[in-house]
Amino acid sequence: MEYAQQLEELVLSVARDDASDLHMAVGRHPTLRITGQLVPLADKPVLTPEITEGLVMAMLEEAEKKELYARHELDFSFSYKDKLRFRGNAYFQRGYIGCSLRLIPYTIRTLEELSLPDILGEFTRKKQGFFLVVGPTGHGKSTTLAAMVDMINRERAEHILTIEDPVEYLFTQDRSIVDQREVRTDTEGFQIALRSAFRQDINVAMIGEMRDPETISTAVTAAETGHLILSSLHTNSASQTIDRIIDSFSAAQQSQIRSQLSVTLLGVFSQRLLPRVSGGLIPAFELMIANSAIRNLIRENKVHEIDLVIDTSSQDGMMSLNRSLIDLLRTGDITMETALNHSLNPDELSTLSRRL
Repeated sequence: MEYAQQLEELVLSVARDDASDLHMAVGRHPTLRITGQLVPLADKPVLTPEITEGLVMAMLEEAEKKELYARHELDFSFSYKDKLRFRGNAYFQRGYIGCSLRLIPYTIRTLEELSLPDILGEFTRKKQGFFLVVGPTGHGKSTTLAAMVDMINRERAEHILTIEDPVEYLFTQDRSIVDQREVRTDTEGFQIALRSAFRQDINVAMIGEMRDPETISTAVTAAETGHLILSSLHTNSASQTIDRIIDSFSAAQQSQIRSQLSVTLLGVFSQRLLPRVSGGLIPAFELMIANSAIRNLIRENKVHEIDLVIDTSSQDGMMSLNRSLIDLLRTGDITMETALNHSLNPDELSTLSRRL
């Protein structure tokens, strides 16, 4: 069976149907995710174990195949004729191979094109500090980080390092030098690559994801020592992000990490991609800016009060998620049902919506 041809038809369908993801699971039709919804490709045959394995193997190098069979899961990148690029995860379930592919556009869109707030650009102009983009899986964190990194690349002459697993967006060097390192291919891991960066004369580092306390600690230290560090976490809000970082350390280390965060943190941007009434997706977001009040709350272990500061500090550029949802309701971009489904405090949102 010609798996390469079948794979070509499937990846082209992702672009043709403006999908974000392609799922291949035994016993199901190949399935696209379009505007957040799963859509089976009913004109394609139901995937058998043999076909699914053949399609996955058609995307992998020999070393990647060995790692998949040894570890039973694999993060990888896949390019189709330099036209389409995907971030992939292959895995075993019930003894069969499955795979999910996320389309990574070759063109890096600007903050404006992504309907993101201009204030994010201010963080790209900082010389040092720690900035986080957070949110659920599949809600555009990597795309936002890429837009911020490319803004630095276009505006300033800096040495930028990205550490990713796998490398997603490919940057065309402009005013900056941009080095992109992929875990396993170019480095053994995030922490090792970040420690090496201290000897590589970098100005800016983008860490694809902070997965362990060692990486977090090294990133915070890098921000303390004159570097701008951008990264992401799978958390739902700014306050939850602070808690997650601190709780990842032992009790004996938490006081130190709180102190370091209170000094180095620039802000936390939490985003969701919501279905737009007119079609496509639009972001709703929360933005916490680390002003003196926020820094004091982190230092004094009063993280539970951060939400109130965000809600009452719009004059400083902060934005709560509910305020962002209300703005999208006001412009007619989303429905009330969508807003309620994505709000972290639906009761408050309902109260705010009555004032529209």
